[in-house]
Amino acid sequence: MITQDQLRVIALEEHYWDYEVETHFKGRDSSRRNALMDRLHDLGELRLKEMDEAGIDVQVLSHGAPSLQRVDAESAVALAKSANDRLAEACRANPERLFAFAALPTANPKAAADELERAVKRLGFRGAMIHGPTGTDGWLDKKEYWPIFERAEALNVPIYLHPSWPHKNFLETYLSDYLEEYPALGGPAWGYTIETATHALRIILSGVFDKYPNAKMILGHLGESIPFSLWRINQALNRIENTGGASFREIFSKHFWITTSGNFSNPALLCCMMEIGIDRIMFSVDYPFVENNEATSWIPTIPLCEEDISKLLHRNAETLLKL
Repeated sequence: MITQDQLRVIALEEHYWDYEVETHFKGRDSSRRNALMDRLHDLGELRLKEMDEAGIDVQVLSHGAPSLQRVDAESAVALAKSANDRLAEACRANPERLFAFAALPTANPKAAADELERAVKRLGFRGAMIHGPTGTDGWLDKKEYWPIFERAEALNVPIYLHPSWPHKNFLETYLSDYLEEYPALGGPAWGYTIETATHALRIILSGVFDKYPNAKMILGHLGESIPFSLWRINQALNRIENTGGASFREIFSKHFWITTSGNFSNPALLCCMMEIGIDRIMFSVDYPFVENNEATSWIPTIPLCEEDISKLLHRNAETLLKL
């Protein structure tokens, strides 16, 4: 059996925080456990040390949630440029180890598209990460945001759709009785999945992929549970009461890639493989919110052949991101 030491290991949902961007965070978005802050702010020695200890060769860096999706249009454009420039500088310092996804000022969709192009062409970034809706209800399926998809398609780079803290009405209605005791219920335990899967579903139904047939998206956490429900969603959306006739399965399988970030389950991985194929799945950790070693210690247990393990750990990411 092939071992991790014999393969390049690329992790592509690995986060940091920019000091200037974080000054705009408010309320729940600004709270992080103290133990995380050194890791979120480090783009050098500490990060590389922990990558080496876990056997991770490459990280593709992205700003942590909520990034710029809670920043107003007037402030976000300049903030995106300065944050992306600083991230590019960190990547240039370790060009074999660190790559990046851009932070985009989505409150100004035209400027966001322009910043994506600048980040890809001038800074060498491999796409962008967007953290949930802009503001409270700026879902990407709305046509005002389609210039971002248009530019991403033209540049042949993916948009990574990442969770953010869910809408307050969802939290109050469904989870408020338990959030004080279990705050993670609103986040990675359940709320993030509900919000991001719903966001992806809206995008698929919007027709944006008819308009931009080569647009690409990435979902973390083994697809936010969509692969598990893919057959049922597709069948239900094509029942007689629906007028859209959406080919949900076809669209998802063509336009989406998924990563293992924060979900190191062999049964779940095998389910995803059976639904969308190994060529659409990439290894990720979700550092520093999840420990590197928790992810890499899982690798030897994955019940796949050598070819599929190599696709999972590096080859699929190399192909999609041109690494």
